[in-house]
Amino acid sequence: MKRLFDLFFAVLGLVVLSPVLLCVALAIVITDPGPVLFRQVRVGRYGRSFRIMKFRTMVVNAEKLGGQITPTHDPRITKIGRILRKYKLDELPQLFNVLRGEMSFVGPRPEVQRYVDMYTDAQKQVLELQPGITDPASIRYRDEGEVLAKAENPDELYIQVVMPDKIRLNLEYAQKASIVTDTITILQTLGLYPKPKQEEASEMLKPPKQ
Repeated sequence: MKRLFDLFFAVLGLVVLSPVLLCVALAIVITDPGPVLFRQVRVGRYGRSFRIMKFRTMVVNAEKLGGQITPTHDPRITKIGRILRKYKLDELPQLFNVLRGEMSFVGPRPEVQRYVDMYTDAQKQVLELQPGITDPASIRYRDEGEVLAKAENPDELYIQVVMPDKIRLNLEYAQKASIVTDTITILQTLGLYPKPKQEEASEMLKPPKQ
């Protein structure tokens, strides 16, 4: 049932949003010559690797110029990239990942291998879930980049605080997930449904005490 849900809305989304996809692609080409899409190897369900697709929001070869954490004011982000990131438009090409069965609409955001290698045995349970475009953690950490930008060591804060909390949220959500809860999560992501009451990300992202 979940797969049929994903297929139907992925096709519908690509058809309805095709003008937006085209406009974004043209904007990237015009303002910052280079590849339109950014493909990065992520770890999916059962530890299988796949290439996630996004609109490119950073300079060419950005991964060679800095770390894998991207604070809001990262100088590698292009002008058009800042707009795309702000409105989450860079995530739209992941509809193709959904069509290919590599992702779902709702599921844990897939990580790069470097972070997955840090998972504890308990945290590895999250790899039994199909990764998704959005999830409860994405809603809580919607402004993650802005808060990480204020951290003295964004990578350390992400590894010690953010990543474990995201995994916890997703494992808890998986226990009650259904088509109804997935639909609500999508609507919450789009701002069309009240967000759950929970501790603000700004509190969760306070640097760990030494």
